[in-house]
Amino acid sequence: MRKALILLLVTVCFGCYGSYAQQAAVKTNLLYDATSTLNLGVEFGLGRRWTLDVSGNYNPWTFSENRKMKHWLVQPEVRWWSCTRFSGHFVGLHAHGGGYNWGGMLPWGIRPGAAVRNHRYEGWLAGAGVSYGYHWVLGNRWGLEATVGVGYAYLDYDKYPCAKCGRKIGSATEHYFGPTKAGITLIFMIK
Repeated sequence: MRKALILLLVTVCFGCYGSYAQQAAVKTNLLYDATSTLNLGVEFGLGRRWTLDVSGNYNPWTFSENRKMKHWLVQPEVRWWSCTRFSGHFVGLHAHGGGYNWGGMLPWGIRPGAAVRNHRYEGWLAGAGVSYGYHWVLGNRWGLEATVGVGYAYLDYDKYPCAKCGRKIGSATEHYFGPTKAGITLIFMIK
């Protein structure tokens, strides 16, 4: 799965790059890094005020006491910039899809409620949302971006009685409305 995600990102980045002479960027979301989630994004210009951002995230780790927040996520986003691409304000429309095997913990040491602490959830999600962000130019090739997004996610999962063991308790689907994207992203520009 990881190889397929990397291949998709490389294909999108370099396959579309030649179609229109423009800037491109490679990026990492520092908030995801703080949760031990490996992530890589690429963004390239589609026009004077338009870009396509594609990010992929992967967390394969199991922590002490068999706590886990294993997941993979792909999140493409089309962005419209208020002045010129890769500088200043932007709004975006994103989609997201992924799979997860989560139990016993929440990120950044947040104390989970009994539902997360005592159960494991394994399934997939898909959805879409809107976002707002701002890109600060830090130098000729470096930038920093802050972004937040809200939207919808459809979740389909199986529930298990604890993070490590147990027979499946049941299956469920959920319709989630709320935050779907957050980032403080370090960017390297490719010209």
